[in-house]
Amino acid sequence: MDLGEFRRTFDGDEPPKQLSRPLRALWHAARDQWDHAHRLIQTQDDVDSCWIHAHLHRIEGDLPNAAYWYSRAGRGVSKADLQTEWEEIVTALLAKDT
Repeated sequence: MDLGEFRRTFDGDEPPKQLSRPLRALWHAARDQWDHAHRLIQTQDDVDSCWIHAHLHRIEGDLPNAAYWYSRAGRGVSKADLQTEWEEIVTALLAKDT
């Protein structure tokens, strides 16, 4: 699956079942379902989930919390706009799933 195929799944009511938990969280984030995305990711402690957690807190506007999660992910705070960062994360995770 690539980014375009991932976006085409937004027509459904739920993310495809084969998506990993981090990708399902990003799917919900793209559909403005922040709470659902956060619930999926908040108990995960892997680097990718921490990166998504940071992104979600940027969306929320809680930049100190986002900075904490970027640190947990081993990344610097993103300077990209939110959409660009979302695409970067999705693309990186989809590449891992292939």
